[in-house]
Amino acid sequence: MSASRYDMQNLKDATTHFAFGENWSRYLECVDETRISEAEKGLLRLIQVDELKGKSLLDIGCGSGLHSLAALRLGARLVVAIDIDQTSVSTTQKLLDRFAGGANYTVQTQSVFDIQTAPSDNFDIVYSWGVLHHTGAMREAIAHAAKSVKPGGYFVFALYRKTMMCGVWKYIKRWYAHTSRGHQQTARAIYLTLLKLRYKLGGKDLEAYKENHVSSRGMSFDHDVHDWLGGYPYESILPQEVSQLMEHLNFSHIRSNIHPGGIGLFGSGCDEYVFVKTVA
Repeated sequence: MSASRYDMQNLKDATTHFAFGENWSRYLECVDETRISEAEKGLLRLIQVDELKGKSLLDIGCGSGLHSLAALRLGARLVVAIDIDQTSVSTTQKLLDRFAGGANYTVQTQSVFDIQTAPSDNFDIVYSWGVLHHTGAMREAIAHAAKSVKPGGYFVFALYRKTMMCGVWKYIKRWYAHTSRGHQQTARAIYLTLLKLRYKLGGKDLEAYKENHVSSRGMSFDHDVHDWLGGYPYESILPQEVSQLMEHLNFSHIRSNIHPGGIGLFGSGCDEYVFVKTVA
């Protein structure tokens, strides 16, 4: 859906979106060296150390700030972390102050649609994991983010893989994002009950999986479920559509991690992409 079919002011207003920041704020209490290490591994799955060390990085939709922290720990010389959600900004600030004191970083409340940088101030790496599909105008958000990448720089992002169930999930997410906490709790219980049944039928143990679960962002399983159910606005895209869009924006493909396709009955995973901006 194009931006012309949206109120652009609403795209910059966190009140129109699911309150991701509340989830991240609660998650901050769980952050430890193990989760930080997992975040570093997740980042290194996409960016090599020599591509990151000494470079500037813009983290769009910083959430908890865990990947901003990972970038700093892996040698980034500067990290600018932005998010539309004030609670996420506060959480990121606390996390970086706690674990990255003395490093060169800035945290601020800003929408991807408001980013204004001169070419000389653009970044070596623009990073946005699982964020741009929640803006309400995904393709426009990608184009805006791409403008902040230096020629020869990297654009690293993750987007939901399109499935047959995406239309259904869009309605579920819109309801979940605006319903009461009690209804959200009930919805999570139903989702987990059905997921447990699916695991059982497949000869797997959901509880065992939950005990060992640490996501690529270092998140806990319960935080991930809430994050998935509430992620609205919601859009998804196929890998070939991403390639076409990025080619139009003068980017070349470097590497990607593509999520297996499927019906999407219990949701859709994120495909991860790394593109380099063509040098004029």
